[in-house]
Amino acid sequence: MGERKLFTCFSPALYEADVHAGSLVVIIDILRATSAICTAFANGVKTIIPVEGIDEAREYKNKGYLVAAERDGYVLDFADFGNSPFNFSREKVEGKTIVYSTTNGTRLIALASSAGMISMGSFLNISALSEWITEHDSDVMLFCSGWKNRFNLEDSICAGAIADKIMNTGLYSTICDSTLAAMDLWSLARNDVRGYIEKAAQRTRLRDKGLDDCIGYCMQNDITDKIPVVKKGVLINIKDY
Repeated sequence: MGERKLFTCFSPALYEADVHAGSLVVIIDILRATSAICTAFANGVKTIIPVEGIDEAREYKNKGYLVAAERDGYVLDFADFGNSPFNFSREKVEGKTIVYSTTNGTRLIALASSAGMISMGSFLNISALSEWITEHDSDVMLFCSGWKNRFNLEDSICAGAIADKIMNTGLYSTICDSTLAAMDLWSLARNDVRGYIEKAAQRTRLRDKGLDDCIGYCMQNDITDKIPVVKKGVLINIKDY
């Protein structure tokens, strides 16, 4: 198809589904949805069913499904647990199907439904993910979850880190200012990612709610080589695609 193009979208409000139809879309929500999803697959979850609405998640719970669901960081009253990656331990998730609904991350899957393929990205699987991306002769969209349609720092620097890796292969070009900005942010953060995240608004939100215990974990590189992808609306590991 010729030279591959790399794009970045900093907010769901900016996503143009028709422009990126057929592209490989990487959804990034490192605090905490995509980090939790990558952790779940690292710990042997069979499949994850992402749902946008609370009512839909409740219906699955009533049918007997294990449900992880939160809004604004708080676990919903009917859910089995929320979206901290620490909830997705091997004891809880191995071999199971989990229904998953979050404030920001899961709705991006619906927004990107016209993509050629949708994957989940985080620091936790960044090297395996970046290598896998380059195996596809496809344009790439790094789709940041942001926060309620607004820009955020943590997803943007992760997008910059992924962009840096795949641009260095020489297989991609970009004239996307958002990609260049993400890479610039990554250049500022890369020597102390944990320290850089201290200024992020989501870091403060999580701390104020006592939910910041997982931040250091979410900033780790390459704790798994699992690559969660969407197939017929369900998340599976790429090796099962």
